[in-house]
Amino acid sequence: MKIAYLLNTYPIPSTTFIRGEIEALEDLGLRIGRLSVRRFGGTLVDRSDQSEMESTHYLLSGNATGLFVAFGREILINPRGLLRALPALQQMRRKAYSGFVHHIAYLMQACYLRQEARRQGIAHVHAHFGTNPAAVALLSKLLGGPSYSFTSHGPDEFTDAAYLSFDLKIKHAAFVVAISDYCSSLLTSLSDAADAHKVVIARCGLKLEDFAPTPIARDQNTLVCIGRLCQQKGQIHIPAAVAALRAEFPDMKVVLVGDGESRAEIEAEIARHDVGAQVILRGWSSNDEVRQLLKQSRAMLLPSYAEGLPVAIMEALALTRPVISTTIAGIPELVDEECGWLVEPGNHQQLVAAMRSALAAPADVLERMGKIGRQRVERLHDRKLLALELQRLFMEATSNGRDGSSAQSTLPGNARLQPATE
Repeated sequence: MKIAYLLNTYPIPSTTFIRGEIEALEDLGLRIGRLSVRRFGGTLVDRSDQSEMESTHYLLSGNATGLFVAFGREILINPRGLLRALPALQQMRRKAYSGFVHHIAYLMQACYLRQEARRQGIAHVHAHFGTNPAAVALLSKLLGGPSYSFTSHGPDEFTDAAYLSFDLKIKHAAFVVAISDYCSSLLTSLSDAADAHKVVIARCGLKLEDFAPTPIARDQNTLVCIGRLCQQKGQIHIPAAVAALRAEFPDMKVVLVGDGESRAEIEAEIARHDVGAQVILRGWSSNDEVRQLLKQSRAMLLPSYAEGLPVAIMEALALTRPVISTTIAGIPELVDEECGWLVEPGNHQQLVAAMRSALAAPADVLERMGKIGRQRVERLHDRKLLALELQRLFMEATSNGRDGSSAQSTLPGNARLQPATE
């Protein structure tokens, strides 16, 4: 059995956890194809991502001729399939903020996907994010292609939920993965009542052997912030918080790992508060470099306004680093006062207080918090458990042409990946 993973843009620096998910499934013996709508336009610094790009088949980038040929072939050989797909296409178009041209592009990609799945012997397509990859997978199925499922993460897809026809995508899916309780509740509310049972919780996972617990150096006063530089991540507030603490902790530093559209604004804030020596913009780093930066840190900092449940937080806790973050989305399901500090997004006073607590905490307190964080990640975010559950769901979705409607988790105890309706 061959499964295809479908994304909008892959690989990119922020989707290394999806690469890890694919690797874990391949370790179980599954054959996984990589499909993506577009190529990443930036620079990939991690060698594994560079290699992954070479293994990925692109539906849109560099494939205009292929799309038109596939569309023409579908008109000739599969007119009934096109007639099945057109009502769903029209329903999605009516709700969406994107126009007619975008949806014709989705249909052309779906035609290509159906034919490519047949060529490669793909039995099931799993999309990450409930946006255009899920739409393409849905249309491909209605054309007569393989069954599909998708994982929703947030935050963008839920911000735009009214435009994304989640009810239709869930209706035709074999199953839908939510990465947190918070995500599950949103997906369930967006589905028709008859389809709510298809939503299952399967939390993102880490290859834990790559994250050996590491003691915190007693003289270490560096905080690390990992993520795309954007408004949602809240890095714009870090320079002011550092300025408020600089006199109290003259050797403190905050290292920002990542890049993005907010870089210029963050640089302006660094200059305005004169904290260029304390706030370091490192840009994107490889996986190994990120792990090393976390090992050399005192705690992780992520003052986000919008998230799903950041994998970077799991990585920090796995390395026994406490986390400073915000009370949003799925973050409180993993972080609380036992392993970190949560603040209201955009609250300067709370952010300063949390950073002060992290910088002033005695070594034994940090060690205890780190151990608790590590235990939670081991229990909830081991990618081996995730891969076993996905394997079961894929097998069920493809066996005897069933639609996965009886998706029930078999994992025991607190590691169990629960149906959303329990």
